[in-house]
Amino acid sequence: MAAAETKVAEPARASSQDRTKRADAVRNIEAIVAAATRLLAVDPDASINDIAKAAHVGRVTLYGHFDSRATLIREVVDRAIAQTDEALASLDLDGDPREALGRLLEATWHLTHRFGAVVVAASQALPPEQIRRAHDEPAARVRALLERGRDAGELRRDMPIDWQISVIQAILHGASAAVHRGEITAEEAPALVRDTILAAVAA
Repeated sequence: MAAAETKVAEPARASSQDRTKRADAVRNIEAIVAAATRLLAVDPDASINDIAKAAHVGRVTLYGHFDSRATLIREVVDRAIAQTDEALASLDLDGDPREALGRLLEATWHLTHRFGAVVVAASQALPPEQIRRAHDEPAARVRALLERGRDAGELRRDMPIDWQISVIQAILHGASAAVHRGEITAEEAPALVRDTILAAVAA
């Protein structure tokens, strides 16, 4: 009878150990991805050693979850895309198209600044089609507002809309870089981005 009770108890201990290992693995993965996002946002050449150190894990642990730097960057980019889509999807883009575009630009700048040079790191490590995904949804929202503004006569129609989107993306990334260089503050940037872009596209 005692032997039978021992056999029943052993799987319970093993199950508890498995749950602990899984919880540890999840914590490590989250720490690694958070550290990679933070470091790559500032330095697209951040190494695996730098990321592991910032995540407080060893290289062996990091490679146990991500078999290469490119795999880790892909996870960072996928999460950045998901978080960007979620944040922008919650914005109120109804009403006056210029005001709605201003709100979208400010929100997009915060996300662009948060993820910073991750796009540069991704362009060095991932195929071009994956890089395009990072811009597709935000660009679609901007395009829709530009088209609404054009139809309403509030935004200029004398230049290609694709060019306007390219200029907007360049200003967003440029503002983030300017903050990192200390030329402007993070508090000044959203209004500067909004006003500069609206001045450029206003009818």
